[in-house]
Amino acid sequence: MERRARVTSKGQLTIPKEVRRALGVREGDSLVFEVEDGDGARVRVVRKAVSFADYEGAWREGEGMSAGEADAYVRWLRGHED
Repeated sequence: MERRARVTSKGQLTIPKEVRRALGVREGDSLVFEVEDGDGARVRVVRKAVSFADYEGAWREGEGMSAGEADAYVRWLRGHED
């Protein structure tokens, strides 16, 4: 897949939707650019480590999320929204 993005005068760019989906990039993720010899670069997605302790109490029925909402949220965290 090849997609292009234009860099603004402030050095910003918008990652095309198809690329975000393919890489699983979500809001809050960081990208690491590794410049290779010549004119190339690699891009890696870095995510904050997710711990179940971060969500303590979120899965109790009647408090926080319902079981279905918790399942959907975990799928979203893993990048599987289907």
